[in-house]
Amino acid sequence: MEPKVGVGVFILNSEGKFIIGKRKGSHGADTWGLPGGHLEFGESFETCGERELLEETGLAVRNLKYWTATNSVFKDVVPNKHYVTIFIGGTLRDEGAQPQILEPNKCTAWEWVSWDEVKADAEKMISGAGTPERKLFLPLMELVIQRPDFSVSKDLVV
Repeated sequence: MEPKVGVGVFILNSEGKFIIGKRKGSHGADTWGLPGGHLEFGESFETCGERELLEETGLAVRNLKYWTATNSVFKDVVPNKHYVTIFIGGTLRDEGAQPQILEPNKCTAWEWVSWDEVKADAEKMISGAGTPERKLFLPLMELVIQRPDFSVSKDLVV
């Protein structure tokens, strides 16, 4: 089985927070992850992210650009899955806009969070010390593990 390519979108508001959603579905059910989805043939990372974000949340983005990538193997699903996840980031086109649940079969909630909150949840999941506020989707966990110096910042958006 060959790896698939997913795109995850950090959409930043004026406070530097971004949205994560509680997932439903075949892999990652009941975990929290970024809006995003599968890269389609011939599609750029930015086009994929813009399309997926609009389809899932109704939010429009500006200044999308590549930030980093992770490599994740889902060993807890049958059959196992292998994803390379491309992380891109941008800012809200309309600062007052709020995410909507437009695909209730894929996501049950959206929340604005900080990178520090995500890192704290990841650290609790990794160490087993304490209960995380949110159980994170594997690619988001892998971002904390594989890129320990990564930080979400409006400085990343041009």
